[in-house]
Amino acid sequence: MTPEAFIEKWQDSGLGERQASQSHFNDLCTLLGEQNPLEWIERIPEVVEGFPDRIIAKLGHEADLKKRTLTNLYNARPAWLDNIHKELDAAVAAAYGWDDYTPDMPDDEIIARLFELNQLRAGKPE
Repeated sequence: MTPEAFIEKWQDSGLGERQASQSHFNDLCTLLGEQNPLEWIERIPEVVEGFPDRIIAKLGHEADLKKRTLTNLYNARPAWLDNIHKELDAAVAAAYGWDDYTPDMPDDEIIARLFELNQLRAGKPE
């Protein structure tokens, strides 16, 4: 799945969070190259042209597939996910012009800086 196909599919899906969570998660995993084990899944062609196949659990692997949630992924925090977040954090800090940012910067410092930016944009004095 390409980033463009992911965006096209999900930007205006109209589905609620509970309705779409597992399908959205599966597509996100596919986009990031962290796919479900092939012995657990069956791919069903999507009825809408241009969209990726639907992923359905094979008999006996329903519980396994059900455990592959975003929450469980973040709790496990695999190295690839941690690295992506570090890259994203650095890109956001650069966008804010924080030349002194490091991954070790305390959360309190980051929150204080974001609060200050928010106050400035709201037109409130520091």
